Amino acid sequence: MTLDLSPADRAKFATARRAVDFVEDGMRLGLGTGSTAAWMVRCLAARIRDEGLNITTVATSTRTAEQARSLGIKVVTLDEAKWLDLTIDGADEFDADLNLIKGGGGAHLQEKIVATASDRMVVIADPSKEVETLGAFPLPLEVLAFGLNASRTLVEQALTSLDVAGREAVLRMNGDQPYRTDEGNCILDLHLRRIGDPRQLSMVMNQIPGVVENGLFIDICDAVVIGHADGRTETRDIATGSIDERQIDLDAAFATLGN
Repeated sequence: MTLDLSPADRAKFATARRAVDFVEDGMRLGLGTGSTAAWMVRCLAARIRDEGLNITTVATSTRTAEQARSLGIKVVTLDEAKWLDLTIDGADEFDADLNLIKGGGGAHLQEKIVATASDRMVVIADPSKEVETLGAFPLPLEVLAFGLNASRTLVEQALTSLDVAGREAVLRMNGDQPYRTDEGNCILDLHLRRIGDPRQLSMVMNQIPGVVENGLFIDICDAVVIGHADGRTETRDIATGSIDERQIDLDAAFATLGN
């Protein structure tokens, strides 16, 4: 029963269940990373099982790939898939133009590669992720371990000339060791508080030697599905400007997961 779930998890489940309605038989699908994406993978597995869908997926992280395979979902590499019809992924923040901050889970490099190799990207989120201006959530930079301190100095120097409200670059840790991504790189979390020009910031950060990729997704997301704890969902399409509102029967949908 979904009553056993927290309101946050009910909202994540609602948006995840609505988002898998966009999946069609025969699709090549990108699977995101994070807590909301984990719900989406479970919902997708239920549809594949119940409807006999033939779906090939590409995962954006080792943990998503492991979850998908454990649920019987076919996972291949992006090189094997070549191109994707759709990617469904979460976000740490999104604004009215569907610009995103991603990377709280440390997978934004693979997430950005997969999303840009897709015809369409749909973001799944709860209402707390919507912001007027990006930047309250720390912006992740994936950086090489080689010359890490020099890269951090260059990043902080570059921030002095940009329209941001904070300039602290913090090395993400895993216990007493630096956090490592699937590629073996480190992450600097930029505590900016407000990003006045996301496009400019993205371009400047990616020009700094040692920076592999930043967590700003600009002009990549096509639609966002916002889920609420009571099962209400709202889908906003940036191209058409349309808003589609639906009601998910959470208990009935949860029962299909087989739990």
